[in-house]
Amino acid sequence: MTGPTGPDREAVRALAELLRTWWELSAREGRPKPTQQSLAGRLGIDQTTLSRYLNPRHPSTAPLRTVELLHTVLRAPAADLPRARALAEEAAAVPARKSPRPADAAPGDATPADAAAVVVAPAPRRRATTRAALAFLAVLTLGGGIGLGWSVFAHRAGQGGPPVAAAAAPAGPAASRWPLARKGDLLWKARTVQYLLQAHGHAVEADGDFGVATAAAVKTFQAAHGLLADGKVGAQTWSHLIIRIDSHNDPKQAVVALQYLLNNTGTATDITGIFTPSTTRSLDTFQRARGLPVTGVADPATWRALLASQGPAIHR
Repeated sequence: MTGPTGPDREAVRALAELLRTWWELSAREGRPKPTQQSLAGRLGIDQTTLSRYLNPRHPSTAPLRTVELLHTVLRAPAADLPRARALAEEAAAVPARKSPRPADAAPGDATPADAAAVVVAPAPRRRATTRAALAFLAVLTLGGGIGLGWSVFAHRAGQGGPPVAAAAAPAGPAASRWPLARKGDLLWKARTVQYLLQAHGHAVEADGDFGVATAAAVKTFQAAHGLLADGKVGAQTWSHLIIRIDSHNDPKQAVVALQYLLNNTGTATDITGIFTPSTTRSLDTFQRARGLPVTGVADPATWRALLASQGPAIHR
């Protein structure tokens, strides 16, 4: 497969070039440039995938969360982040290129995937036998699974434990819990804390890295509100840190935090710091989808649901 061509793929290439630049220039202030192997480990992806994200000649589109994490880990310029986000969103909309088999291709021109399909496919005269065997195995598996499931249920009930179905997280607002944000957290936990600290007047950089400076700012905030100054953002600190946002109260950095979290949940939201009618509609959409009262107001229940709806936490 060749690299992207044509104007519709320029965003993919431009994103790869930007990510490559971040990586190449990450060796500064006495810090060595990380190897792709170590960088891939921090991102939670394999090295081959990372190599494609960083290769402008034959690139693959890096997901938005990976782009943001690269920006944080490589300490890329803050001014690059809006452009990187825009390129990631534009690149994600570009359909993947395929290599279709020509219509006039001869049987001998089959691709490796076609060849694999030919090898795996059973011969016509054996299909009936194969299907019968599979059906028999399915019946055995189903019966064994039912028996095993019932025995597990009975065992848990005998120990006073909850039914198996109760082990799943409940849906709706009741499932929302305040997450714990602490030193070493990256991306959404760190950014949300930093944006809200800024909204409260604390001079902390929103770089997506919950480091020493952010922990110190959290301690100062906690002490000012009579909380345990441990530098960790738990339920009590969140309840003081969040800000109710509506058309009459919309501090810019608090709105940025709200828009950032909304956008991360898949509810398309422009991050402008202005509580626009568009943001209100996005908020309504999120509240409706989570079974919350549709008020268009960012109240504590909505903040808690937003935080609970983010992706996996990343800690360094």
